[in-house]
Amino acid sequence: MATLAAVLAVPKAAEAAVVPVPETGTLVSTNPVDNTPHGRDGEARAFAEVGNTVFVGGNFTQIRQTASSPWITQRYLFSYNRTTGAINTAFVPVLDGAVNALIAGPGGTLIVGGTFKNVNGVSRRNLVALDPATGETIDSWVGRSDGGMIRDMVLHDNDLYLAGAFNWINGTAHSGIARINASTGAIDSTFNVNATVGRHGTGSYAWTIDITPDGSTLAVGGNFTLVDGLPRNQIVLIDTTGTPSVIDWSSERFVAPCGDPATFVHYVQDLRFGGDGSWFVVGTNGGTGWPAAYCDALVRFETAARGSGQLGTWVNYTGNDTITSVEVADNIIYLGGHFRWLNNPNASDRAGNGAVDRLGIAAVTPATGMPVNWNPGRRGGSALPSGASNWGSAVPVIWRGSTGLYFGHNSDGMANEYHGRLGMFPIAGGRTITPRNPSSASSGNLYLGVTAGELQRVPFDGTTVGTPTTVSQPNYTGAGATWGLGDRIYWSRTVPGSTTGSRIDISMFNGGNVGVPWESSGFNAWYNPANMTGAFFLDGRLYYTRTGANQLYYRYFEVDGNYLGATEFTLPTTGVTWSAVRGLAWVDGKIVYGHTDGSLRSAPFDPTAAPAVTGTASTVLTTAADGLSWSIPRMFFAVQ
Repeated sequence: MATLAAVLAVPKAAEAAVVPVPETGTLVSTNPVDNTPHGRDGEARAFAEVGNTVFVGGNFTQIRQTASSPWITQRYLFSYNRTTGAINTAFVPVLDGAVNALIAGPGGTLIVGGTFKNVNGVSRRNLVALDPATGETIDSWVGRSDGGMIRDMVLHDNDLYLAGAFNWINGTAHSGIARINASTGAIDSTFNVNATVGRHGTGSYAWTIDITPDGSTLAVGGNFTLVDGLPRNQIVLIDTTGTPSVIDWSSERFVAPCGDPATFVHYVQDLRFGGDGSWFVVGTNGGTGWPAAYCDALVRFETAARGSGQLGTWVNYTGNDTITSVEVADNIIYLGGHFRWLNNPNASDRAGNGAVDRLGIAAVTPATGMPVNWNPGRRGGSALPSGASNWGSAVPVIWRGSTGLYFGHNSDGMANEYHGRLGMFPIAGGRTITPRNPSSASSGNLYLGVTAGELQRVPFDGTTVGTPTTVSQPNYTGAGATWGLGDRIYWSRTVPGSTTGSRIDISMFNGGNVGVPWESSGFNAWYNPANMTGAFFLDGRLYYTRTGANQLYYRYFEVDGNYLGATEFTLPTTGVTWSAVRGLAWVDGKIVYGHTDGSLRSAPFDPTAAPAVTGTASTVLTTAADGLSWSIPRMFFAVQ
């Protein structure tokens, strides 16, 4: 268990000076399809599709069609009809070891990687191409590795990249990484990049691999400290254009050990590129050791960054629980493992301030890494048949197929249903997440809560303050810092009996009456928003000032679920006395803020710059002498 000192060492500065803008994403359904077959033991580790057939690989030994069907012995690899779920009894390959990776190859082949020595009675070490209809070996495909294993594969055009524990491919020396011709299995001699020297005196291997959509950059994670003689701990980026070479990119956060180096020799478990390949995400295990090392965390990095000492754009800590797989699809990041919470940097093996319950499977937004409101959970409930396992240590694979998100795990419960070792969340029945932001309009109204139950509506065009009008708002009482977001306002509201005495509430607001408030999320109950002296929201971040502090802060805030980030960050600024700020708003690229002297001011705002705000560029828009004092936290902007 992490010590309290280690837990409280979470940094209060931004991990990296990149501010991704939230984009529309599409979630799969939380209800898995009902017709996928079941495995009895082991785990499903890989999926592939060829036409309407789904292939499943792993270290299981028995499968069945339904919860009441008899078990069938079919070791390590089987297929089923994607539409009906019917197991394909004509596809019966015989392997003597586990399958770790599957690729739908060119020409209607199925390429299989794993820890086997023989396939269909013939020597085929760790690599083989099969006929997807019958499971027969394609003899003309010549890919082979030596002892060890193929752990992962990724295909781009006709280039098949391999990651694993090997020293030879097709009789040619290659350590951990190789590239072969996907059509023939022949080695590509132009790719000669080797990952060597394992951590803590162990043998080296590559564990996970992915490539950008344009095929120009390869990312590899695993148990190595050198790549082509260059120091690269656990992760390397490789330029595959021209003569493949190691890219000048490394992170010191993968050098330090996590809690138990003997158990967690390497803690990078999976990685995937997102979107156009401009960023990638890494899932880790490792136990204690954060934030000095990225242990038990999901981390985003920018592909174009260069140099040593790279930091994550954002980091989502589980609080001492493992992430074993990640997938990026439709602008959503999915992750699986045996974690119990996300957004949990403030505690170890328990839910700390900010923790959001997510049992073994979750979805987060690429912009901030915050969880979204998608929570099927790795649990079977009363649906599990006798002998089934409700919980296991791993989700070895999450993979986006043509009609949904496949998952392989070493247990049998998912979304309160029986899904023995595998299943699929369909796209059908999912939903679209559309990001919310303040209006980009340059004119509208500033609202100021001078008196309880009332708002002053003040026309504002970005520079000129108009004549205020008093509007009765009986629902707007006990209010503190407030920020507008489309058709609603979020506000600090005094609530007797709540955990901190105040909470973040939401009210609908379209320029008329402030609606009856409701609690944003019970996961925010730990936070006391009454301490905020002003706040505004922009691009997945809640910016604010607070009592007794002379800084501009921010936390991530995910509006799909209304979850508040557990970590407070400080924005670099100069020349503004933030302890004197009362009320904040974002209007057309500027922050507008009240001051304890009663004045209203504005300054240009660029969160990607350092400093993000410069006091010398601030402008006094109006003073208290003009008839209205702006020294009140209860201020927000709306176009209505």
